[in-house]
Amino acid sequence: GRLDVMAECLWRSDRTAELYILSEVKNLGLISHATHVEVGDSADRATVLEFARRFQPDLVVIGPEEPLAAGIVDALASIGIPSVGPTKKLAQIESSKSFARRLITKYGIAGNPEHCFFSNAVGLSEYLAELGEFVVKPDGLTGGKGVKVFGDHLFSIEDGLAYCDEIFREGGIAIVEEKLDGEEFSFQSFCDGVTVVDTVPVQDHKRLKDGDNGPNTGGMGSYSCEDHLLPFLTSEDIEQASRINAAVARALRAELGEPYKGVLYGGFMLTTKGLKVIEYNARFGDPEALNILPIMETDFVDVCEAIIAGTLDKLDVTFQRKATVCKYIVPNSYPGGPSTGERVHLPPLDDPRLRVYYGAVSGDSADDLFLTGSRALGFVGIGSNLAEAESVAEVAAAQTGGPVFHRKDIGTAALVATRVAHMNALLPDGHGAGVQAPRGEAKWVAAN
Repeated sequence: GRLDVMAECLWRSDRTAELYILSEVKNLGLISHATHVEVGDSADRATVLEFARRFQPDLVVIGPEEPLAAGIVDALASIGIPSVGPTKKLAQIESSKSFARRLITKYGIAGNPEHCFFSNAVGLSEYLAELGEFVVKPDGLTGGKGVKVFGDHLFSIEDGLAYCDEIFREGGIAIVEEKLDGEEFSFQSFCDGVTVVDTVPVQDHKRLKDGDNGPNTGGMGSYSCEDHLLPFLTSEDIEQASRINAAVARALRAELGEPYKGVLYGGFMLTTKGLKVIEYNARFGDPEALNILPIMETDFVDVCEAIIAGTLDKLDVTFQRKATVCKYIVPNSYPGGPSTGERVHLPPLDDPRLRVYYGAVSGDSADDLFLTGSRALGFVGIGSNLAEAESVAEVAAAQTGGPVFHRKDIGTAALVATRVAHMNALLPDGHGAGVQAPRGEAKWVAAN
């Protein structure tokens, strides 16, 4: 879905002459937007270089995290082809959670929770006991599914020790952090190495089932609001997130001596202890990209070229004052065993407020689509308010046929109300949309 929306935005630009896509998937969305689509490993240096030499692109835009961690940007630069995406060293902000935590600490940036790194069990039991409630994360890339939380996945110190032992046996580092209570949101920014330009905050929904139940997934859907806030956030919260993203970009350049060029995506949580950094990603989120890019008014090619040239400060990047709701259709077996080869039937797509983005589906026409095992179709409703956007997305998702399901509650007034109530309970002086009492000045330290 993320790759499809990026391809759509590049293709609809008046400046795009030809679009070539190398991807692990080949679906109807990519086929309809590209001059040529080829299935291949986008994280394999030899495969990417052969593809690039054959088609000689003016620039490359990288979607997922694996090619960034593998140094594909570096490889393309070695043959004179610029990319929108950080080098391997800079991509450590996502590929190594310990690097990210150390960077934020070293440069005095606000937002780090209490944490400690472990490569073996020495002192681990004592630290887990000290925290009481904790989160355990492997250091490397896990596709959004490696984090385990006390009370959800781990229910005792013994469970925490056992999961850390799994990480150690694979030669990894375990990051143990305090468990935070609050509301998470994603805040993605374009960065050219000096200038950081923010997009719109989005709230993702990782849990599989309605009511935030079930296991974590890659993301079942997400929403953004027409005021470019979220119902439980204030403008001060977004300004704080913006300052942290900018400070991280500066710290990366100072630490590694290279300008960060690409998307810098901060995962944040608003808590009683202030705004906390959950993680950093070096690319667009999926599904968050499906909320952001369809309402971006600025030509995406212009944004990409400004990132590469270091001229984002000269470009006015704007977004429609529209709400968006994304709901992913997934196979009944998701996120467990594969459900492949079964047919999925699209609903009517004649509503101009609706966008459909193709993910893990094969087939060359809308009448001939088959599941390939993961998130299949992303339906995005766009409206003047959240209720309208949610209704558009839900109608389409509900009418999709096949052995599939989706979360019906994403973007609904009932679910959003629980998020606002949660923050009001944590911050009883008032916070977010519909809250009458002013919250006053922010209670945490701004980033440098």
